[in-house]
Amino acid sequence: MRYLVTGTAGFIGFHLAHRLLRDGHEVHGFDGMTHYYNPRLKEARLAELAQFPAFTQHIGMLEDRAAIEAAFNASKPEVVVHLAAQAGVRYSLENPKAYLDSNLVGSFNIIELSKLHGIQHLMLASTSSVYGANPSIPFRETDKTDEPLTFYAATKKSTELMAHAYAHLYKVPTTAFRFFTVYGPWGRPDMALFKFVKAALEGREVEIYGEGKMSRDFTFIDDLIEAIVRLCAIAPSEANRVAGDTLSHQAPFRAINIGGGQPVGLLDFVDTVEVALQTKGMNSALKRRMLPMQKGDVPRTYAAPDLLQALTGYCPSTDLKTGVQAFVDWYIDKRPLFED
Repeated sequence: MRYLVTGTAGFIGFHLAHRLLRDGHEVHGFDGMTHYYNPRLKEARLAELAQFPAFTQHIGMLEDRAAIEAAFNASKPEVVVHLAAQAGVRYSLENPKAYLDSNLVGSFNIIELSKLHGIQHLMLASTSSVYGANPSIPFRETDKTDEPLTFYAATKKSTELMAHAYAHLYKVPTTAFRFFTVYGPWGRPDMALFKFVKAALEGREVEIYGEGKMSRDFTFIDDLIEAIVRLCAIAPSEANRVAGDTLSHQAPFRAINIGGGQPVGLLDFVDTVEVALQTKGMNSALKRRMLPMQKGDVPRTYAAPDLLQALTGYCPSTDLKTGVQAFVDWYIDKRPLFED
């Protein structure tokens, strides 16, 4: 199959492209190489992908219609996986326009071009943030998602709505998958695990928001990629409707959670990081600075994985200890890539 994957210099896009290439597919990547975090890490990811002859990288911004159109024309994709976005809940408070440009204008360009190129399956990254502070747990795809707490979440929900309209009007089979706190090797420096390990190695305090009372449904990167790969082969249609499905009655469109349904308390997460560092012979006692919950944060995330399980026969299952240890091993090995 020929894939166009956006965000291949980023955390999730890199891992997906690597998996698809190992599976023998042709992959064209697209990324803006922004300076949201150290570009050396992005360059290192692309260097790993460049080792595969079936990989081609295109550089450009999502909001640049000509750039993304050139990537479509060159790749002639059968499947598009749109992972590129301006990420980060907190950064959306500082620079909302970056989210408008990338997540709304850029996503529109992807959706429109997927229509024009007759894509077999369009897959769009959404987020658990669309559930806001939903009091009902676990979060189910059928829950209300029209009360976003951040502009980031609003842009992701808006992308789902735009895609549904296009799926109805132009019959482009579309899957929107909602991620739940993805972590693992090659992760982003603004993510909690990256920050905690870096602080521990430098003997600094770690900032723990919500007084440590928050919980998250952590999803290991390999589990996420396995779920995406399986979903790639299941373009939404009446032929694969299952019980409890979110398959639209008006369009070949489906929204689906990718999470294991096993939330972990933030303090337990910190404890797990300490244990992982101890296995490397390091002084891992993290100095903890308790802080109030930040604007836009939610007290918990908790995925209902039933629909994913019904469609793919798969559910994320990597335990936190194994996943955190994999990240710590990678971080210590690759430290020169992202530290001055």
